[in-house]
Amino acid sequence: MARRSATHTPTNASFFNFFKNPKLTFPCGLIFMDALLVALIIAYVPYTKIDWDAYMSQISGFLEGERDYSNLKGDTGPLVYPAGFLYVYSAVQYITGGEVYPAQILFGVLYITNLAIILFIYVKTDVLPWWALTLLCLSKRVHSIFVLRLFNDCFAMTLLHAALASLLYQRWHLGLIVFSAAVSIKMNVLLYAPPLLLLMLKAMNDGGVISALSGAALVQILLGLPFILSYPVSYISRAFNLGRVFIHFWSVNFKFIPEPVFVSKEFAVSLLAVHLVLLAAFAHYRWCKHEGGLIKFLHSRYVYLKMRFAHSSSSGTSFKILNKEHIVTTMFVGNFIGIVCARSLHYQFYSWYFYSLPYLLWRTSFPTLLRLILFIGVEFCWNVYPSNIYSSFLLTCLHLVILWGLWSASPEYPHLDNKASKRKE
Repeated sequence: MARRSATHTPTNASFFNFFKNPKLTFPCGLIFMDALLVALIIAYVPYTKIDWDAYMSQISGFLEGERDYSNLKGDTGPLVYPAGFLYVYSAVQYITGGEVYPAQILFGVLYITNLAIILFIYVKTDVLPWWALTLLCLSKRVHSIFVLRLFNDCFAMTLLHAALASLLYQRWHLGLIVFSAAVSIKMNVLLYAPPLLLLMLKAMNDGGVISALSGAALVQILLGLPFILSYPVSYISRAFNLGRVFIHFWSVNFKFIPEPVFVSKEFAVSLLAVHLVLLAAFAHYRWCKHEGGLIKFLHSRYVYLKMRFAHSSSSGTSFKILNKEHIVTTMFVGNFIGIVCARSLHYQFYSWYFYSLPYLLWRTSFPTLLRLILFIGVEFCWNVYPSNIYSSFLLTCLHLVILWGLWSASPEYPHLDNKASKRKE
């Protein structure tokens, strides 16, 4: 008996320590309370019809055998998402029978699943104080996007966050496969691609990078194969159209820009140029600061590659485990740069970066009060309907303030030795 009691003592201690640690128990409480809130929203707040009927029409055409993307249409227009969207919403239609109410329940489960994943990421990086995790549950707009609008952004971002959680444990091949699956549902996930590639170059040798990218490409090929074999031009031109021009009326961020300028090619090219410059600047001066800058880092990779080919050996590599905080910071900031430079942000696009917003605010050196003001300000702008020149201008200014705070913050050390890694986990 004494031996049995001694055997169970560590387990009991761990059990009680779990409940004594607010950084562990508080997220669990948030998940439970938010699940209740989601249930109440589904039960008492009217569903808003936007894209659901169009989704179901497009899915019906696909299930009836249509493989020409130009013929897959709904009441809001032609299908513009990659093939993964069709498979996911075919499953949704099968589970729900195409009915809204059961679909809302399904999306409620998806919302809680996504919240659990993102809380896991926040707990692992330990950037926020435990009470600030509450901010992740306070968005009226994001609740609406998930359970009242049923947008495909919800599936894409949940998979993206799952991919990021995999990267925290250096599961790069798995992370790339899940990342590619997210891209197959909506292409906005590609905003994470530049920082992800940089992280891969830091964490993997050239063979690992190539094999991981090949796995991601294979996912796209397999999912799109029925359409590539039948109507390849139609599929690629519509599913991966990077030149779409959104309607000025629905823009949440650049409504203050005159419509002729907003829809012009010059405006789009200017934003793209700013996007690329910002990515290069952050990569050189922030993400690769400890490696001597982006150019020196890429040169070191080139030298390593030459030495490897010269000696026909992979010995002598110096790749190290990446710090979890460095991974998340690089990914979230890279995506946020894309958000700042996006020509148009529609209301559902808030889900693209809302869950990174508290993390980004706490990566700045701003005082806590200013962080909260910025968070509330961004949420306010996204809940102004319809957006106007004042709300969109305010949102852009808030984005720029946050971006400046991220630029001014000291970059974290990117690598973690094995002992430190074991202690953190």
